[in-house]
Amino acid sequence: MCYNNTERTDIMGRIKKAALVTGGSGGIGSVVCRRLAEAGYLTAIGYSSGKKQAEVLAEELTAQGLTASAVHIDITAPDSIMRCLEETEQKFGQLELLVNNAGTADIGLFTDLTDDRLCELMNINLLGHMRLTKAVLPQMLARHEGSVINISSVWGEVGASCEVAYSAAKAGMIGFTRALAKECAPSGVRVNCVSCGLIDTKMNAELSAEDLQAVVDEIPLSRIGTPDDVAAAVKFLADDASAYITGQVIRVDGAWL
Repeated sequence: MCYNNTERTDIMGRIKKAALVTGGSGGIGSVVCRRLAEAGYLTAIGYSSGKKQAEVLAEELTAQGLTASAVHIDITAPDSIMRCLEETEQKFGQLELLVNNAGTADIGLFTDLTDDRLCELMNINLLGHMRLTKAVLPQMLARHEGSVINISSVWGEVGASCEVAYSAAKAGMIGFTRALAKECAPSGVRVNCVSCGLIDTKMNAELSAEDLQAVVDEIPLSRIGTPDDVAAAVKFLADDASAYITGQVIRVDGAWL
């Protein structure tokens, strides 16, 4: 289904905004998609390998009277990026919001990291998001509206032993956010970042109960974060209430670091 401007209006006559969330089938991404759809966004659930999860989520949201659709995207492949954007625009119109959330981690000594894996980690966690953002920005800049929200990690701010490439990529996302925000601000496009602490997702499932408790003991709020905590920050940054906020990195870490 393609939405024209009339179909994109709510009962108050306001234009419904379209959003694309990469990594939309994962632990954080799926909750972000759900919260955006509940807020009235026409939500494209971007997935790479989690097709079934993305389609199930889209069906659940649609059954609730919300608007969502699963769309395949490999952010490391320029052709896939363009196909995703074309499909999303055909369904929902031009994007007002891009959430760069896809990512992967690798734990091990930096000296053991192969060149191929290093390139893969940088592509998925940084360069792919830059490519996608570069493809989305022209139509946002032309309309003088839009928002980009990058999902990073506290490891991008303080670094993590045995996660060197991941930390470097996430640091790059923070620098990307701050620089691009300054470049896009004169055209009315905002760019912000959510820096996540330890969040309860499959990415951290390898932690033992003892290791997990050791981290919790270091967190002043005495718990690890949830995908809902991250989604709440994303929703705030996407909302018009944050219209004067750009170039910022908001930590969601319970004052851990």
